[in-house]
Amino acid sequence: MKKICMLLGLILSSATALAVDGDPEAGKAKSITCAACHGTDGNSAIPLNPKIAGQHAGYLYKQLEEFKLASQTGGKEGRNNAVMNGMAAPLSEQDMKDLAAYFASQDLKIGAAPEDVIAQGEALYRGGDAERGITACIACHGPGGKGMNLAGFPVIGGQHAQYTEQQLKMFRSGERNNDLNGMMRGVSSKLTDEDIRILSAYLEGLH
Repeated sequence: MKKICMLLGLILSSATALAVDGDPEAGKAKSITCAACHGTDGNSAIPLNPKIAGQHAGYLYKQLEEFKLASQTGGKEGRNNAVMNGMAAPLSEQDMKDLAAYFASQDLKIGAAPEDVIAQGEALYRGGDAERGITACIACHGPGGKGMNLAGFPVIGGQHAQYTEQQLKMFRSGERNNDLNGMMRGVSSKLTDEDIRILSAYLEGLH
């Protein structure tokens, strides 16, 4: 309970992903180059490329900003990704807002969780693991994995399991470090490979 209260305090004091005043129609016209990896509507058919349909616009905008920052600093700042750095580099602030607004307006297509991970995945997602100091994912991402827009916590329910697994391992290793107040690095550092596999597979069917 104490950890959940601390998380709520961070949410209230660090609401960074505010509403984005982008134009979805303009974003649709600008999204042509995004389609190869993310699909025309943001529902990627490639498991290692994230679904971005229905993601919070503020979160999408923040990621694009950080990919662009990484492109400008040789990966020393922001979120470093060889493909996305190049894609974000030429984008203006308005381009990023429009793209974020467009993909946020699309409907996310939920996947399915294998039967053999549901019980364990649900227990870890909803209850965490007090003995190992693992905070429940539900505290930030909500019962359906829909996150919290104003707090900057993304939608994770329905995401490709392979992509989620990759990102959790990157947070755990520190390779990805653009999480709010280091929260995801803190949580993932206590997860085993099996925890991550089970959670990722469970989340693909969560909605």
